[in-house]
Amino acid sequence: MKIRMMLGSAAIVAMVGLQGCASILGESRYPVAVSSAPVGASFEITDKNGQLVHSGNTPSTVTLKSGESYFSGQTYTLRFKKEGYPDKTMELDSSVSGWYWGNILFGGLIGMLIVDPNTGAMYKLPEFVSADMGKPVASAHPTDLSIASIDALTPAQREMLIPLN
Repeated sequence: MKIRMMLGSAAIVAMVGLQGCASILGESRYPVAVSSAPVGASFEITDKNGQLVHSGNTPSTVTLKSGESYFSGQTYTLRFKKEGYPDKTMELDSSVSGWYWGNILFGGLIGMLIVDPNTGAMYKLPEFVSADMGKPVASAHPTDLSIASIDALTPAQREMLIPLN
């Protein structure tokens, strides 16, 4: 009976020692809410290598990997477009997860140097990103512009004219 308890205890210690704290308590993929003002902008997300990861329209929620490779967090570029507004480009960068530092207490060196850096769990992403598209720009093809001769205007319309000096 005593040998069984010792083997069980040793198995639990080995399991905990071979895990990373951030891998157990954190994530390596995060949902990120993507929004814009005004809503309805189209967007594309590319990773560090320029690979298209996702495209869609705001508002939307996208699940993204927080790590790129061993000890390297992921950075994404988001490009927003909406007709009548200037294009907007933003960067979404990962940061070190607080759970990663839990390896000092719980996960040990294996979790800190191997497991969490390999799985990407040592990094986290923000919960949301929002693009302010700015003020509407003038259309290149206005639809309410017309050219008329002054002779075609009514007397009331002529009185509204402003002379240019």
